Amino acid sequence: MIHKGIEFSVTQIVTGVWKWRFQIGDRVFTGKTEANLNLLAIRRVQLRIDRELKKIRPEQPRGRGNAD
Repeated sequence: MIHKGIEFSVTQIVTGVWKWRFQIGDRVFTGKTEANLNLLAIRRVQLRIDRELKKIRPEQPRGRGNAD
């Protein structure tokens, strides 16, 4: 699967336990999550990817611009 250009995998180990993996650059992230539904496990990995990407490229501050 791909989320924001990052390929990731989610594999069920036993009922309710999922192993996940993704890579950003040279850094590989792995872990486990507990979820009864595969879609919930996938969403949790997507949120983790979002957090790691945010560390690398923080959002630009949201200014008001020239709204005067």
